[in-house]
Amino acid sequence: MKDRKDLQSNSTAVEETDLQKNSIVNEEVGASDNTSDVKPEKKKAVARKDMTWAQWTWHEMKRNKIAYLMILPFMFVFILFTVFPVVLSLVLSFTNFNMLEFKWDMFIGISNYTRLFFDDDIFLLACKNTLVFAMITGPVSYILSFLVAWFINELAPRIRAIITLIFYAPSISGSVYLIWATLFSDDAYGWVNGVLLDLGMIDSAILWFHDEKYAMTLCIVVALWMSLGTAFLSFIAGLQTINKSLFEAAAVDGIKNRWQELWYITLPMMRPQLMFGAVMAITGSFGFGGVVTALCGFPSVNYSCHTIMHCLEDYGSQRWEVGYASAIAFVLFLIMIGANTLVNKMLSKVGQ
Repeated sequence: MKDRKDLQSNSTAVEETDLQKNSIVNEEVGASDNTSDVKPEKKKAVARKDMTWAQWTWHEMKRNKIAYLMILPFMFVFILFTVFPVVLSLVLSFTNFNMLEFKWDMFIGISNYTRLFFDDDIFLLACKNTLVFAMITGPVSYILSFLVAWFINELAPRIRAIITLIFYAPSISGSVYLIWATLFSDDAYGWVNGVLLDLGMIDSAILWFHDEKYAMTLCIVVALWMSLGTAFLSFIAGLQTINKSLFEAAAVDGIKNRWQELWYITLPMMRPQLMFGAVMAITGSFGFGGVVTALCGFPSVNYSCHTIMHCLEDYGSQRWEVGYASAIAFVLFLIMIGANTLVNKMLSKVGQ
């Protein structure tokens, strides 16, 4: 009997606690219902169409002020050493300023540009040589860097590191291009001349880098030999970061061979590295003047290897005609910008 009474008392206590909890919950729900009737005031969203371009820009700058503060050091250096020199070069290109004398009446309008394109035959020849050199070395070195990187990416990690060092070494070895000056020396002691003389293929030594028939071709070969540089490493890094599961998903979707994987997966996933490699290839192909000077001399025989960089060096560093050199530099800048824009449009079609 006592057990039954205890059970009854416990059940009544549990019922009382449940009733208390339900009443508390009902009170909270009622309170929430009452508060839901009072809606807080919402701030009106700022729309782009309600502001001018300057107001919207200032609004976004204030909203992202921490990000702008973080990039401020880079922007300062970029403006000081990139934007300012380009603007200054453009301004000086309309003057006859030189480093030996200062004149107040330096402004001559577009005379430097008319002189470049209508009176300077050497500059026109340099433009032709530069475009030929860039159209061969730029695309070939770019494609070669990617194909070699694609091949190396398929190797084992240890072998990959060794092969990468072998291909990358010529671009970081300083004056290693002088090996070619030894191989193609102008006298009979040069390796190539010596072998050809021993085989009876030639009667006298060939002046390889001082003969306009061979100089440009040899310079292009040297440029391609040294082309596996920073872009080559960026391609290897990009290939390493591609998610392998994408290839499995592509196989399910109908990708049948490696070339389809390359076009629809690998290249689209590597667009940042491809763009960086394109910029490096364009810069290298248009700025390959120092190596040509070391191999062929300055100026080269009959200006056969004379480039825009040589014209810039001639007028800027030897004749001190800074105004004319600035016009040459700005023309080269526009050519490189145009080439970069063209490559960017071509890369946007990848994978489509």
